[in-house]
Amino acid sequence: MKPARTKTPRKPLVKKGSQTSLKDPVGVYCRVRPLSFPDQECCIEVINNTTVQLHTPEGYRLNRNGDYKETQYSFKQVFGTHTTQKELFDVVANPLVDDLIHGKNGLLFTYGVTGSGKTYTMTGSPGEGGLLPRCLDMIFNSIGSFQAKRYVFKSNDRNSMDIQCEVDALLERQKREAMPNPKTPSSKRQVDPEFADMINVQDFCKAEEVDEDSVYGVFVSYIEIYNNYIYDLLEEVPFDPIRPKWNSCSTPMRSTDFVPPQSKLLREDKNHNMYVAGCTEVEVKSTEEAFEVFWRGQKKRRIANTHLNRESSRSHSVFNIKLVQAPLDADGDNVLQEKEQITISQLSLVDLAGSERTNRTKAEGNRLREAGNINQSLMTLRTCMEVLRENQMCGTNKMVPYRDSKLTHLFKNYFDGEGKVRMIVCVNPKAEDYEESLQVMRFAEVTQEVEVARPVDKAICGLTPGRRYRNQVRGGPVGDEPLVTEVVLQSFPPLPSCEILDVNDEQTLPRLIEALEKRHHLRQMMIDEFNKQSITFKALLQEFDNTVLNKENYIQGKLNEKEKVISGQKLEIERLEKKNKTLEYKIEILEKTTTIYEEDKRNLQQELETQNQKLQRQFSDKRRLEARLQGMVTETTMKWEKECERRVAAKQLEMQNKLWVKDEKLKQLKAIVTEPKPEKPERPSRERDREKVTPRSVSPSPVPGDVYKTRGGGQSVQFTEIETLKQESPTGRKRRSSTAAPAQPDGTESEWTDIETRCAVAVEMRAGSQLGPGYQHHAQPK
Repeated sequence: MKPARTKTPRKPLVKKGSQTSLKDPVGVYCRVRPLSFPDQECCIEVINNTTVQLHTPEGYRLNRNGDYKETQYSFKQVFGTHTTQKELFDVVANPLVDDLIHGKNGLLFTYGVTGSGKTYTMTGSPGEGGLLPRCLDMIFNSIGSFQAKRYVFKSNDRNSMDIQCEVDALLERQKREAMPNPKTPSSKRQVDPEFADMINVQDFCKAEEVDEDSVYGVFVSYIEIYNNYIYDLLEEVPFDPIRPKWNSCSTPMRSTDFVPPQSKLLREDKNHNMYVAGCTEVEVKSTEEAFEVFWRGQKKRRIANTHLNRESSRSHSVFNIKLVQAPLDADGDNVLQEKEQITISQLSLVDLAGSERTNRTKAEGNRLREAGNINQSLMTLRTCMEVLRENQMCGTNKMVPYRDSKLTHLFKNYFDGEGKVRMIVCVNPKAEDYEESLQVMRFAEVTQEVEVARPVDKAICGLTPGRRYRNQVRGGPVGDEPLVTEVVLQSFPPLPSCEILDVNDEQTLPRLIEALEKRHHLRQMMIDEFNKQSITFKALLQEFDNTVLNKENYIQGKLNEKEKVISGQKLEIERLEKKNKTLEYKIEILEKTTTIYEEDKRNLQQELETQNQKLQRQFSDKRRLEARLQGMVTETTMKWEKECERRVAAKQLEMQNKLWVKDEKLKQLKAIVTEPKPEKPERPSRERDREKVTPRSVSPSPVPGDVYKTRGGGQSVQFTEIETLKQESPTGRKRRSSTAAPAQPDGTESEWTDIETRCAVAVEMRAGSQLGPGYQHHAQPK
């Protein structure tokens, strides 16, 4: 039988460059924050740079009846309590920024319980900037001199970028500067002292191998996911006098310009990437300007004071850095006006809200609802990781529940192979957070086993490299360097004043002549020097040409050798291809043969199953027939047993009757024998006998049970009595007397014969009267 054909699941749309099968696991790092107080009990110990160990605190050991167990967890790298922000950035975030500049996406998020140092790791503190300002600083250090002018790139509402020419960008800049509140250029803006120490990064960091023939633009956006709703933290909400205003305590207020922001929706672009529709994207040109935008949104982020954390984040924040790259045209002067050549890469820095237990935070009201939504979104993230791991390890095709939470739905493209994913697990080693830290470690252990497809390199535009600097050398408009002729003219001595104020002036002309002679002499010297240098340069060129010719000959020889090697390799490749085709043909034949054998195997298995079923049916029929025959045999046996019992009973009755008849006869005989003997007996005649009525015996009918005794008892009583009567009869006495001694008979033989005859007739008549009319015809004398 052919297997049932199942419905093929919907195949996901294959994106460009996703055909590669190379995958990398999610990079999970662990950072242990220092204890708040030195005398606190510690439950986490750093074993080495990749392993941490959890100890059960003393209180938990007592509550669990002494069940003490130490657990170790491994990470890609573990950062102890003395790790600096620079060390963490170099290992975790530096590769992501480098990939961003080379056109690849990245996702970095911090995960942990509340109060474990997630926001500190991402943002930093005064004098110790976190990962976010260091990422911005590295980006602008790498592309600082290659940035496009403002408004050359313009974002749209479809998660893509439009490109404008220099004229349109200039007009838009002038339009923005003419507005009532024009923005000050980043180079002239004073840095806010509130965060100046955070972005004052002393360590210079720069990406390697930046494409110098492209221009770049940086756009940032900042959102938060609060109670599973997405809000834009950079949105400038206008004042609406009609709509009621609300304060932080959810009560209406009148005199203020604050309007609660509207939640945003998630949409899918043409490349099937998720984005927040209507989100504000700000173009920035420096680290200070970018961090100022971040700080402006950070002030709007929802935080609250809980029992465990004075400034607890009540929402997940996502800071997106979008890098737009477009190549220069063939002349290296302007940006190439082709939208298809634009490369957009994105780095998402996510600060997740901490998981918390309400019995420890003492949350009530809105705080309780926020904690429930935070834990629910983190649980959905964990479920997605577990399903991804199961699909990859077991080969299943379960649906990953990305849509159950806005957090997982927004970043599902990263787990589908749109960029690298890094996670920093922040833990607090204090004993009170032991159970929460244990759950965090288990989630990290699951996440490390999830693999994400490796992003591919971007396509090359095909233009000649080095266009930017080649244009600058030939004096193009890209650079502002002076020409060589201007430098030469500036080296000549200046001409004196040539104005003649008097006819008798004899000093002006001689001074002018002297200056011109000096200039002529200098020019002649420069010409001679130029000729000498030209000769020297020609000699160098000739030498260089000879060297180049020799190198070309050498290279040509090497190329010929390589071509021979390549020819040999091509022949070998052709031979291997033919062999491969032959093997593929053989494999195809073997696959067909295997298919035929499998089909025969299925047919034989089906036939075997049919025969087995047939044998089972026959065996069932045989068992039913045997049961039926057994029943019939039992029934027949019982029937014949009953018949035999009936016949035996009838036979016994018949024998009893016969015995009874004989008994009666013997009784009659005994009665006759014991009667007194007449003096002259007469020979009875037959007529007289018929007329004579014999009196009936009063003896009752024999009982069937009394006829015979048991086998051990010997002969019956009736036989004994009959033998006694026979002995008492004249014949018996005659036999005894003849045996013992000769004696005389009491009568003649004829007399005894007559007596016996009469006894027999009498006995028969009495028996006939006893047995009924059916037996009387047997009792008639013959």
